[in-house]
Amino acid sequence: MSREFQVTFDARDPRALSVFWRDALHYVLPGPPGVELAEGADPLDAWDEFLERIGVPAEQRNTRSAVEDPAGRGPRLFFQQVPEDKIAKNRVHLDLRAAPGLQGEERMAALEAECERLVALGASRVSRHEPVPPLEGGHIVMADPEGNEFCLD
Repeated sequence: MSREFQVTFDARDPRALSVFWRDALHYVLPGPPGVELAEGADPLDAWDEFLERIGVPAEQRNTRSAVEDPAGRGPRLFFQQVPEDKIAKNRVHLDLRAAPGLQGEERMAALEAECERLVALGASRVSRHEPVPPLEGGHIVMADPEGNEFCLD
């Protein structure tokens, strides 16, 4: 039997990093427990109100955040605050499937378009790796706003 899992990121700014990954993956920020969000309500505002209401001091309100796949297929991403910056290469990274089924120049054009979208959200482009058939379809290495590497493939 398979297990559900979440991917946890250490972060300096969990709120900002969760917003980046929400937008990158087309995920959602869940509302606080027991709070029904009105249509169009900002979950971050709801969290601020909830944390204030339960007495969490302002300086502790950005210690964690999470995003979820609205369809329930992908893993939940959890962001926890740590005091130190990222200092080494990731040992695990995410691969975003931005060009499934595409090959050659069509594939690379789709990856470039997604790269541009993610750069506009705050990511950085690290490198492009060209297709080398038959095993390598080509991919783009990127980093999120806190320097965590991920690939567009």
